[in-house]
Amino acid sequence: MTAVRRAVPVLAAALLLLACAGRAGAAGYRYWSFWERTGGHWTYATQGPASVRPDDGTVQGFRFTVSADSADANRPRGTADFGTICADTPAKPGSKRVALVLDFGTRADAPSGEVPPGRRTACARVPSDASAADALAAVAEPLRYDTNALLCAIAGYPRTGCGEQVSTGGKPAAESGASESGSSGSGPSLGLPIGAGVVALLAGAAIWRSRRRRDASG
Repeated sequence: MTAVRRAVPVLAAALLLLACAGRAGAAGYRYWSFWERTGGHWTYATQGPASVRPDDGTVQGFRFTVSADSADANRPRGTADFGTICADTPAKPGSKRVALVLDFGTRADAPSGEVPPGRRTACARVPSDASAADALAAVAEPLRYDTNALLCAIAGYPRTGCGEQVSTGGKPAAESGASESGSSGSGPSLGLPIGAGVVALLAGAAIWRSRRRRDASG
């Protein structure tokens, strides 16, 4: 049996292991993520928009995304400067202004048959005690919530669905400029280069063993 033929079963087993590893953890959720702007950076909100009461001059963001958890959720893209977003909305006594960045996500993350609207910003002037959800309702209706008060749709998008589990196998890597437009993102998987190295090592070992046997018999 030649060295190459000896290596085939080993290679097949290694590739099968790689395929199984690639499928592991390939589940995520399609939902509206909620972000707060602090120090020029987006931070994933630790409370829901109905619980947060932003101050005047606050910037908050919503991004429709598919992710397994907050660590790989993509951040809102586009302008996130309060002075720019609320330039035409002067302050008034008894109210506050909240700048909102609304990112409807990408086609890859959209539910089947739907096309995400373009990204946009809005400046909501709301009462001083209003929540982030109140600010969102002031500029982006219709909103849709489920029975557990989970935000399902902004400005009518998407038409159906709410936090459903989906496969993330075809999800693209985070957008360029990840420091602002994407999160740490999924990025290129380390499994592929590591797996390729494992296959190469296994193949080399099989060939080496075959040559040793041939030399010993000679």
